[in-house]
Amino acid sequence: MCRSIKTLRPPVLPDEATDEDIHAAALQYVRKVSGFRAPAAHNREVFDRAVAAVAEATAELLGGLEVRGRSTRSAVLHNVELASND
Repeated sequence: MCRSIKTLRPPVLPDEATDEDIHAAALQYVRKVSGFRAPAAHNREVFDRAVAAVAEATAELLGGLEVRGRSTRSAVLHNVELASND
C-alpha cells in the first residue's frame, strides 16, 4: 500500500473527508499504480480520467460506510431532507 494515502474515515479523521482529501488519495493511488508521478502529455487524459474514477469510487465508498456509532454521509443528508420536508 502506498504510505502517502491516508485513512479517510472516522475515527482516523475526526470529520468527514473533504473533496480535496479524496482527490489527493485518488491521485496518490493512480501515481502508484501507473508508476508515473506526472504522466507524459500523451497519457494525461487517461491519467486524469483514472484519478476522477478513483475519487468517485472513494466518495461512494466513504458515503456508504457505517462506522460504529456514526451515521453515514448519505443517512445524515437523508435525515436533513426529511426534516426540511416537514
